[in-house]
Amino acid sequence: MRLLVLGGTHHVGRAVVETAVARGDDVTTLNRGLTGRQPPGARALHADRTDPAALAGALGGGSWDAVIDTWSGAPRVVADAAALLAGRAGHYGYVSSESVYRSFSVPGADERAPVVDADPASDDGSDYQAAKRGGELAARAAFGDRALLARAGLILGPYEIVGRMPWWLRRLERGGDVLAPGPPDLPLQYIDCRDLAAWMLSAADRGLGGAFNTVSRRGHATMATLLEAAREVTGSRATLIWVSPEVIEAAGIEPWTELPVWAPPTGEYVGLHDSDVSAAYAAGLTCRPVSQTVADTWRWLQDEGDPPQRPGLPVHGLSPDTERRVLASLGG
Repeated sequence: MRLLVLGGTHHVGRAVVETAVARGDDVTTLNRGLTGRQPPGARALHADRTDPAALAGALGGGSWDAVIDTWSGAPRVVADAAALLAGRAGHYGYVSSESVYRSFSVPGADERAPVVDADPASDDGSDYQAAKRGGELAARAAFGDRALLARAGLILGPYEIVGRMPWWLRRLERGGDVLAPGPPDLPLQYIDCRDLAAWMLSAADRGLGGAFNTVSRRGHATMATLLEAAREVTGSRATLIWVSPEVIEAAGIEPWTELPVWAPPTGEYVGLHDSDVSAAYAAGLTCRPVSQTVADTWRWLQDEGDPPQRPGLPVHGLSPDTERRVLASLGG
């Protein structure tokens, strides 16, 4: 397959390129060439894709069997690329997000759940939900049923630039008493970036279009299996101190950011780890064990170092002072 990856040096994009090259695809990437790592085996084009003229100039008159777009900013940027490529590619895979849904308060929601309002021509990427939904609309406007909207939830695995799993790995590495957000058997939903990449490439092969929730089944892992895997791969002697959601809430600790990956099992985030993924699984999605995702993420951190903090985004992880205070309040 002749594949164009818009991005290709970070997280899902890098996983797409490496997976495609490994299976023998003819891969071209387009990015600024300023950050991340260009995987070997792919042809690299460089341009600031926010500039339509620069984008058109870099792509020239090329054509591809499929495009995979990892953009997370202003929807207009997706609209420009999709319009430019509509007659030059057979398939457009857009890495979207379950954040396009209006609410996570309903467990078991599928792709028919209400989505946020968005403008595909917007130049504003500050609202992540609206930006991703706008990107979806832009892709569909140009490619119609040839557009695949991969609504990923939590994405883990090597090359993660958000810093969720890296933070947990570094925290377990330091050892000592670790605040572990409970309950231990809390079911998680996530996807390894490499599994998302493999599924999107397979979908491109088949010309699969439409919207799909693309994460693991609920309970593919739990908070306990995730953190225990992290403790094992780091060789840590840390002690996991399981803390109830009620104590976490009373302490004013923010789920998802201060305690990466974790969300309370009740309330407004109850559906965050409980979406209906039957459509994606029926379309061939498979997910590797959590132990493999954690081990490979740790190996990547050892090889390449921690990802830099991205400007304008929240810092993930609990401060040592807050952790000590909450653990001390448990009284032994």
